[in-house]
Amino acid sequence: MDFATLIGLLGAFGIIFAAMLMGGSALVFVNIPSLLIVCGGTAFAVLMKFPMKHFFTAFKVAGKAFFNKADDPAKLITEGVELANIARKEGVLGLEGQDIDNEFLQRGIQLCVDGHEPEFVRGMLSKDINLTIERHERGQAIFKSIGDMAPAMGMIGTLIGLVQMLAAMDDPKAIGPAMAVALLTTLYGAVIANAFALPLADKLALRSQDERLNKVLILETISAIQEGLNPRVMEELLKTYLPASQRQDIGEVQADAA
Repeated sequence: MDFATLIGLLGAFGIIFAAMLMGGSALVFVNIPSLLIVCGGTAFAVLMKFPMKHFFTAFKVAGKAFFNKADDPAKLITEGVELANIARKEGVLGLEGQDIDNEFLQRGIQLCVDGHEPEFVRGMLSKDINLTIERHERGQAIFKSIGDMAPAMGMIGTLIGLVQMLAAMDDPKAIGPAMAVALLTTLYGAVIANAFALPLADKLALRSQDERLNKVLILETISAIQEGLNPRVMEELLKTYLPASQRQDIGEVQADAA
């Protein structure tokens, strides 16, 4: 569970709701026509831009913003160097049956054990990385579209409310509801975009970057193992994927002399 995402989401909506309560009853901020215009209009407008399957899948992808299962790159480096040591002592076939938690690393090792050429293995894993990033970008694009469309629908609702208000200037009782639609649609659109959709899209982009870094690191690990690179040299190569402050945390790996 990523508590930063959860705390941020609850905190943003909590502050908004608290401000409503401090000004009086929160019920005055509930307006069904405004909700229909913003929520319904946004959903249907975004649905026009993307296939239905991608639209509904995006909400499943949103779970990545709350549940961070990315592996620690430092641990991946340590594990990769250990596998390189085994391959150096026993050959690539010695890697078969090794307990590997990371699914992508397990797949790469299995391709090596199966005897595929380095070019083929690198091509397969690179394609996996590219397709994964492409799927992630689709989810991000949908939430960015929600962030764009919600304020636009809020503006449309505001115009509708203003037209209704001007058309009922001779009836004071009708001015209040029309003004409520005009103002609340703008509020709903701004809240949905800035307290939910756009921050979520940014967090998903961060998750995608982390996953891409790990997979590229694993790709370099597999390539180094197939090339028979000295484990110590491989460790130094893989450390370049980490910030300088984290490189010293990785323990020295004993390897046979070249």
